[in-house]
Amino acid sequence: MTLPGAIEEALCRALAGRGLGTSVERISRVEGGCINHGARIETDAGIELFLKWNAAAPAGMFDAEADGLAALRGAADEAGPRDASSARAVCVPAPLAWHSASDGASWLLLEYVAPGRASRGVEERLGRGLAGLHASTSGSARSPLSATASFGWHRDNWIGSLAQPNTPTATWADFWRDRRLAPQLEGARRHGHFGGGTTGAVLDRVLDEVPLALADVEHPELIHGDLWSGNWFGSAGGEPVLIDPAVYRGHGEVDLAMSELFGGFGDAFYGAYREAHGISEAYDAYRRDLYQLYYLLVHVNLFGASYEAGALRAAQRVVAGLGG
Repeated sequence: MTLPGAIEEALCRALAGRGLGTSVERISRVEGGCINHGARIETDAGIELFLKWNAAAPAGMFDAEADGLAALRGAADEAGPRDASSARAVCVPAPLAWHSASDGASWLLLEYVAPGRASRGVEERLGRGLAGLHASTSGSARSPLSATASFGWHRDNWIGSLAQPNTPTATWADFWRDRRLAPQLEGARRHGHFGGGTTGAVLDRVLDEVPLALADVEHPELIHGDLWSGNWFGSAGGEPVLIDPAVYRGHGEVDLAMSELFGGFGDAFYGAYREAHGISEAYDAYRRDLYQLYYLLVHVNLFGASYEAGALRAAQRVVAGLGG
């Protein structure tokens, strides 16, 4: 496997500037992910690192990812160990260098964390670690949020390859309706999905119901934002590792809802989270579906009509759960 020339040249300059070596001696493809290329590299200084790149990445995408990783890493450090072992509650690879521009040579260099095998113990640590992230205060320092603008982030980022707006709002309900559901629904409709009649009406009804559904969520929490099974793994040292975030300050149950959408998380994870943080009754009644609706609309916009039925079912369950 070889790197594009422009990326390797810039990467070597970044390595030298950080005392990590002067050249790439070995490169091994890392499988996983459907948007970016990924590889484990070893420098001439014997240091292993992880590199991802994407010739078609929009300007700012890897800057935003580095920003999100740094925020999660700071929150994880704040939360500290959650058990008697030496393993961290959750590990977040350190972003070391990046270049993110629309010139066909965007890349992100990270600390390399060797993968191991997931286990019940690792999933328990992940549940406690995620609860710690949600309870942290460190994310607020990176986000200039005032008393009247508490939910959001100091920059926009991406969910998959789609832009994700994060302009802060005063309430969580406003944020979820205006920054999450409405833009994705508008995008889907521009591409011919969810027309008029009953199909369109139930989605519009959900938008109308958001203020009621989320009125009691008052305190912003730092969330991963894209927590599916492909965005975490167990390390060789027995630590849960979080990667590929879409960070902002929101409601922690969003991460739980995404984790359930496509499966891959066991009872140990949810039990540990519930014990450490708690889960609202409204989550089972309608919030799981309300939060999953965003990700289903994202998938409609990314992959097409095969996700329409799932989005409509989620919308119908939200309305039914709210007594509609």
